[in-house]
Amino acid sequence: MSSLTAAPAGFGPLLRRWRAARRMSQQQLAIESEVSTRHISYIENGRSAPSREMVLILASALDLPLRERNALLSSAGFAPVYRERSLSAPEMRPVRQALEMILEHHEPYPATVLTHGWDLVTMNRSFARLFSFFMTPPLEPIVAKNVMHALFHPRGVRSYVTNWEQVAGFLIDRLYRESILEPETSDSRKLLDALCAYPDVPARIREIDLAAAPQVCITVTLEKDGTRLDLFSTLTTLGTPLDVTAQELRIESYFPADQRTAQWLQNSAASAAN
Repeated sequence: MSSLTAAPAGFGPLLRRWRAARRMSQQQLAIESEVSTRHISYIENGRSAPSREMVLILASALDLPLRERNALLSSAGFAPVYRERSLSAPEMRPVRQALEMILEHHEPYPATVLTHGWDLVTMNRSFARLFSFFMTPPLEPIVAKNVMHALFHPRGVRSYVTNWEQVAGFLIDRLYRESILEPETSDSRKLLDALCAYPDVPARIREIDLAAAPQVCITVTLEKDGTRLDLFSTLTTLGTPLDVTAQELRIESYFPADQRTAQWLQNSAASAAN
């Protein structure tokens, strides 16, 4: 599956970084890839160049996202396999329709579509109403664009979240657990560093106990002008798409944690319809 020629510069180090990020030894990667440990060592050290098939086998064994599989292929001198189309491209119409249906069917409760880096792609009407109720223009560009920054920025929604420290700790824990599975230069690492750099982020929430089981979800309590809303959310993806853009999309669906919140959201939707 590979030649005896030297591997292109960059492939071996990139493979090694991903293996380290996944906390896999050469032997573990060899077992998962069904090749010899010596072969993995030769590839990482540049003594052997992998074939296109071998690159894809290694990428699969490392469970790399499609974007990173393309990067691994490029570093080995091969053309990318997985396309990255704009969500507005004609070929992506079925994806857009699916997302629109998911958002619409979640009414009157809020829902958004996010990128892997937590940037807002689109939202349903309920989320737009909720966001406008708690946020007063003009908004900082980063706050309007990214839901994580909206929660951490001093001029974001942070001032209305009564249990902000608990929510911030939960989100930092989630981001950290995601980032340790990626290289140090990943977008998740950069976002994590940016959030922790905000003022008044307690040092204790940056201390992650990886031995402890991660919390499944958390209720966010929002209060403004006598209105209190308690919400929790779930994240879903689009299964196993073969397009980079589609794979990286996340759907965050919010649910009322009590009847009072459910009633407020229902009343808000009814008022907007009249």
